[in-house]
This record gives sequence, C-alpha cells and structure tokens, in this order.
Amino acid sequence: MARRFRGESHHKVDAKGRVSIPALFRRVLEAGDPDWTDGLRPQLVIVYGDHRRKFLECFTIEAIDEVDQKIAAMPRGSIERRMLERLIHGQSFPTEVDSDGRLVLPQKLRDKIGLEGEAFFIASGDTFQIWKPETYDTEELTKTEAWLDEQPDDFDPLSLLDRAGGV
Repeated sequence: MARRFRGESHHKVDAKGRVSIPALFRRVLEAGDPDWTDGLRPQLVIVYGDHRRKFLECFTIEAIDEVDQKIAAMPRGSIERRMLERLIHGQSFPTEVDSDGRLVLPQKLRDKIGLEGEAFFIASGDTFQIWKPETYDTEELTKTEAWLDEQPDDFDPLSLLDRAGGV
C-alpha cells in the first residue's frame, strides 16, 4: 500500500506563486513517484477541475496513474469517459517540487481558488488539497462540523469503517 498524506498546515504564498510543501507531504510525493531517486525532484499532478471545485487537488504519480487506468477502462466514446478526461486530464497541471521543497502555482490556478498570501494544505489519503484558508473554513470546516453535530453524542467516526467493507 502506498504511503498516505497526513495532517494540515498553513504556508505563505509569495508573489511568484511559490509555496512550501509540508515536509511530510514531500516524503509521500517522493514515495509515490516511481521515477524519483535521491537528487531528483518528485513529480505530481495538480487537478484544478471545473468551476465548482474551490481547491487544488494534488496527486502523486501513482495516484493519478490509478485514476488514469480507471478512466481508460471506461467505454471509449462514452460521455462519462469524455467528461472525466476533460475534468481530470484537461483541467490539470503536471509539475514537480522545486529544489527548495516548494510548488510554483501558476497565476491561473491561484486565481481559480482566490489564493493570495496564504495557502491551507490538508491531507486527503493518497492526495492532498490546497485551499484558500477562508474558503476552507467557510465551506469544508462548516460542513464537517454540521455533520458531526447531527451525530449522537457518543458517535465515534471510526465506527464508519465497519460499513466500508473491503480490506
């Protein structure tokens, strides 16, 4: 099983769009890039997606390869395959970590999510997301808190794993 991203953090974004990647995230990017060796820069793919997506989703090479394989297995010419190709392949940005452990986010991506002086990074299993901190707080954090408030007082989120099946 591939290593997973864990944690969350805030990082400054400079005028050129450079932002430091959390050190633990860099190790996962290295482990998830089959071509990476010491001295090379790990590769990743940033999916920015459609107008509804208010964050950037960063995939390791292994994670995006898995998505690509699933898209390729869909019937050629189907509307579902074409839409996923547009949303995942077309609306993405292949890049690499620079020698200082940073991402350089093009203006187009920063504008898409309104990113200015600070970025919020949050782990999401085999991907991580980059948000404008205020957007994350008003949208995602609010959703999580509302969902938790709907649960019984003795609710343990780990109990959901029993319903997951599989492994």
